[in-house]
Amino acid sequence: MSKDIISTDVLIVGGGPSGLATAIELANRLEQKGEKRRIVLIEKGSAIGSHILSGAVLMPEVFKELLTTEEFEAMPFDSKVSTDVTVKLNDNGEMELPFHPPYMNNAGNQIASLAQVCKYLATIAEAKGVEIYTGFSVDDMLYDNDGKVAGVKTKDTGLDHNGEKQKNYQEGTVVEADITILAEGTRGSLAKKVINKFNLDSGKNPQIYSLGVKEIWKVPEGNIEAGAVYHTFGYPLEDKSEFGGGFIYGLSENRVALGLVVGLDYADPSFDTHAAMQIWKTHPYVSKFLKDGSIMEFGAKTLPEGGWNSMPKYYEDNLMIVGDSAGFLTTARLKGVHLAIGSGMYAAQTAVEALAKGDTSKSTLAKYEELVNASFIYKEMYPIRNMRAVMQDGMVLGGLKMGVQLLTGGTCLFVPKTIADANETQTLSDYKGVPFKERFAGKLEWDKKLTFDKVTGVFHSKAMHDEHQPVHLVVNNPADFQSSNIEKYGLSEASFCPAEVYELHTNRNSGAKSLRMHSENCVHCKTCDIKSPNGGITWTTPYGGDGPEYTYM
Repeated sequence: MSKDIISTDVLIVGGGPSGLATAIELANRLEQKGEKRRIVLIEKGSAIGSHILSGAVLMPEVFKELLTTEEFEAMPFDSKVSTDVTVKLNDNGEMELPFHPPYMNNAGNQIASLAQVCKYLATIAEAKGVEIYTGFSVDDMLYDNDGKVAGVKTKDTGLDHNGEKQKNYQEGTVVEADITILAEGTRGSLAKKVINKFNLDSGKNPQIYSLGVKEIWKVPEGNIEAGAVYHTFGYPLEDKSEFGGGFIYGLSENRVALGLVVGLDYADPSFDTHAAMQIWKTHPYVSKFLKDGSIMEFGAKTLPEGGWNSMPKYYEDNLMIVGDSAGFLTTARLKGVHLAIGSGMYAAQTAVEALAKGDTSKSTLAKYEELVNASFIYKEMYPIRNMRAVMQDGMVLGGLKMGVQLLTGGTCLFVPKTIADANETQTLSDYKGVPFKERFAGKLEWDKKLTFDKVTGVFHSKAMHDEHQPVHLVVNNPADFQSSNIEKYGLSEASFCPAEVYELHTNRNSGAKSLRMHSENCVHCKTCDIKSPNGGITWTTPYGGDGPEYTYM
């Protein structure tokens, strides 16, 4: 046990929108009751916002519930949505839809940098007495003698590649808490542990995910107006094989936020979302917005897309899970920030009542689920609980089934079974489609003006890692990984990773294939933890402060 121990009433792990909303709502409610409680928030990024990435077109109403009028009016929104268009792309052209698909209307919404929004929310939380500690990674849950959650332990530092202690070794800090709230974002590493330990996903569909690759550009005046929102579907994705689409948002100061989001349930072991995004940018409809511009920033993240039926039970004794870690995202909108904020507020309200009672058991924290089920979150997510599953049937049939769900409140016949993304990947010999590189032959050379290789993207993410630490990407069984992931799947990790962390090396003399790991490139999207066949890779937290350094994402 660590000699360095601190105690708090509420511990929040993660400084994204759900964690910060939890902290602010807690502070507000406690102040209203005249109670003093210690609230600690730990964030692994070097600063609040440095690991935050989202589209982001935000629905502002939920912020009005969280903040005072004065606080809300100072929100760092970039531009109010002024143009809202959905476009079907094909190889040779495009067609703008004369209507908004269900859930896709953005009237009244605001375009923003979620990183900047989180920085602002952190200042509000700190002003209310919340203690925020950045640059600390948490890698262990703590349990009491009864096996109940008791807090967390931050990561030991000063270890070499083999885990041996060096002169600068420092043992992690134990943080004991009456209530621990996990707000780690998508595929939270602690959330994974508690979900497995307490079987919180029993009876639920597997959670499935998408990967979004995003860039921020500076462009000449006139390329796009601030407030313009364009969503695309179709090219370069193949209907029924890949689900997803692109977004193009006009920002102030002649900037563009754009990206491609692709579901990770595709079968092709060679499919490459980063490369698909570069190809997408070359389509005339997209490239016109970027003409004579230059890239400012690059990033990638995964999103939980399974919906209501894939969400685990999000509370246990002394524990609640909020935001993306619990799966609060509406796939039809591709929006989760407002749900993350809402979940954090309801968790906070539950925590205040539990602390007042001196009872933080799961029977008391079940109030969190009651609040969610009585809220806008349920009203938005439950009626489209089968949406992502039926879209496996393609845009036409899946769209029809989606329409049926909207009429029936979510009921739909012939809903395809949801399968974990890693299990959807086929081996090289089993896959009968056209491999990614053959599909786009002649389009995979990057000019470094409009299109970029992965290493250039990593440069624009400003990702940095202490290269002396133990590798945070764990190959779970090297022998099985060699025989399965490399020999049978052709190291699909090299394709799906957007940051060239995984490289397939072929010996010139023997032809033997092996993995070369470049963990210093990692942008913390966690795709490998999700998509690696046979659970080949586990993503763990590196040292605090390591990873990307986003400014505008």
